[in-house]
Amino acid sequence: MAAAKDSRTAMVSRRTNETAITVSVNLDGTGTSKISSGIGFFDHMLEQLSRHSLIDMEIDVKGDLHIDDHHSVEDTGIAIGQAISQALGDRRGITRYASLDLAMDETMTKAAVDLSGRPFLVWNVAFSAPKIGTFDTELVREFFQALAQNAGITLHVLNHYGANNHHIAETCFKAVARVLRTATEIDARQADRVPSTKGTLV
Repeated sequence: MAAAKDSRTAMVSRRTNETAITVSVNLDGTGTSKISSGIGFFDHMLEQLSRHSLIDMEIDVKGDLHIDDHHSVEDTGIAIGQAISQALGDRRGITRYASLDLAMDETMTKAAVDLSGRPFLVWNVAFSAPKIGTFDTELVREFFQALAQNAGITLHVLNHYGANNHHIAETCFKAVARVLRTATEIDARQADRVPSTKGTLV
């Protein structure tokens, strides 16, 4: 079991004509992060994702922000998803499933995850304004779509209620972080087994 845990790290570099991104993750970390995307609100959300998942993350993004934030946000989701998938390996011993309702002031959001190897996003979150500061609220979904697709996870996010768009976005990131923390943890009762009757999750 120790060997499996020791290897649960990954680094991904992604280069396109639109972005240059480097991501490293440690699934067995303490939630420390070093993040620079050039997008203040997005950095804040990624810090929440790292802190509350206890996944150490180093993320450096150089993107075409003179156009807009879209490519940087989506491609960061792709790179983080790929890094998490690589760090999980064959997903042997993981808890696999988790679900959580997370409250923040007037807002409550539910996240549920299956680290199934089958990517799927169900997104039931609505924002009442197109922007939080200068950040496009539609990019919150784009990030999680890219993350789920590239991490190979089934992810459901449901905002039950909320009035403040910052709070709605933040509860999405925090709730997803918390379910990732639980689902990626090693289950001591099946540490040497893949949690599937098929015998594989990839």
